[in-house]
Amino acid sequence: MNDIVTTIDWSRAQFAMTAMYHWMFVPLTLGLGLVVAIMETIYARKKLDPKSAQADIDEWLDITKFWMRLFGINFAIGVATGIVLEFEFGTNWSNYSWFVGDIFGAPLAIEGIFAFFCESTFFAVMFFGWEKFSVRQHCAATWLTAFGASLSAWWILVANSWMQHPVGMDFDPDQMRNVMTSFTDVALSVTAVNKFCHVITSSWALGACFVISVCGWYLLKGRNTGFAFSSIKVAVIVGLVGIVGAMATGDSSAVGVSQDQPMKLAAMEGLYEGRRGTDLVAFGILNPSKKWNDDQDAMLMEIRLPKGLSILSRHDPNAFVPGIKDIIEGRDIIDGKEVNTVNYNERILRGRIAQKALRDYNQARECKDIVGMDKARDKLAKHYKFFGYGYLSKADDAIPSVSMTFYPFHIMVILGSWMLVFLIATVWIVFRRPRWTEYSIAGHPVFPWLAVISAPIAWICSQCGWIVAELGRQPWVIQDIMPVQAAVSSVGSGNVKLTFFIFLFLFSCLLLAEIGIMLNQIRNKK
Repeated sequence: MNDIVTTIDWSRAQFAMTAMYHWMFVPLTLGLGLVVAIMETIYARKKLDPKSAQADIDEWLDITKFWMRLFGINFAIGVATGIVLEFEFGTNWSNYSWFVGDIFGAPLAIEGIFAFFCESTFFAVMFFGWEKFSVRQHCAATWLTAFGASLSAWWILVANSWMQHPVGMDFDPDQMRNVMTSFTDVALSVTAVNKFCHVITSSWALGACFVISVCGWYLLKGRNTGFAFSSIKVAVIVGLVGIVGAMATGDSSAVGVSQDQPMKLAAMEGLYEGRRGTDLVAFGILNPSKKWNDDQDAMLMEIRLPKGLSILSRHDPNAFVPGIKDIIEGRDIIDGKEVNTVNYNERILRGRIAQKALRDYNQARECKDIVGMDKARDKLAKHYKFFGYGYLSKADDAIPSVSMTFYPFHIMVILGSWMLVFLIATVWIVFRRPRWTEYSIAGHPVFPWLAVISAPIAWICSQCGWIVAELGRQPWVIQDIMPVQAAVSSVGSGNVKLTFFIFLFLFSCLLLAEIGIMLNQIRNKK
């Protein structure tokens, strides 16, 4: 038993480590791809305009090729980490792969066969086709590369969203696995659409901040200032659209989470007991000794926005938002009326009934007892919604780590707000007051330094968002249907530990290699 528990913990750690490394590259690919496509469009229009000065044409060709090189470096490293991540579903989470492979595997297969190969094909044209294709054809290939990257993200996020909100499936007791009943429901679920839009727009903001950060370094050094200003003007528009879009889609996602994953929302806000007109915690420090069923204060200190959480999650300033205790005890208030939801002890009981019904079905099938099979199938269908709770020993097991959800969520919100203010200020500076880039305090230029740190801030914000999405739904691999202990592979913990450190070493080398190559390209820019 101890080895199984250790295997679960190390499998989770390995997958989290791989995902976080991979996520360092993905948003930059998505964001920088769009920026490069817009830059090449500007170049193509100037190239095809007989009135354009040759100096302008050469400038935008140089700008496009420079950022395209950085895009290509990042793209290559991201592919390597992504392949490992997909293989881990089979090596570390084989029970999960068997249980829902028909559903989960479909979007990943489409991503690999269509989206990734589309992306890779045009990637080759984009890098090696400057002399072989016309200006219009090459520009189209760049746009198609950016589109292919977004299309890959779409199918991967469809798979992830299905884990968060499983739809379009039925459980087949004969196969002992879930089967897809509606591909449309899986591919176009509201959760998938919201998640995709949020990831894409936030990636635009990150890609823009990366460009601005590099250009900030050039401004500090007094080098390539014309190149830097032209690049920033493109990037900042993309970034501002991205951060506004990310905030708008984040609002839609919050509504979805409140409906489908209320426990995650409660953990995000450190909310243990619900109330009408629930405030939003703008900043707070959690009480580490707080339990869901005691009378201690949830916060040691806090700054609240009145009724903010009710507005965010239910678009009603006076709405009731259930806390962790309310959810476990099965209490909610909707449209002013108290509603009894299924409490967690009852969910655990129903989950065990469903699991017993599945065993009874298999036994009846072996005995060719048709009546017994029908009876067991009906009971299983009635309680299958809570199938995963049958693996839990107590209600506390269904509560995610509040601290590991609360703090990343608030860091994400704070840094995202900072990015919005910074990008608005950058638009004003570069388009209206370019001399402000030289403004200094105590001899230190303000804007270039703020520009330089914008990239790491954007990356931290992006990583925090991913942590909230994944840790906030724990212990579920598939929400309400399969917890981590039922999904893990039957492998020794020693094997998982070994591969964890191997991947940690390899991914660290890849990350350092990318940083080194990129810095070399940036330093040697003439």
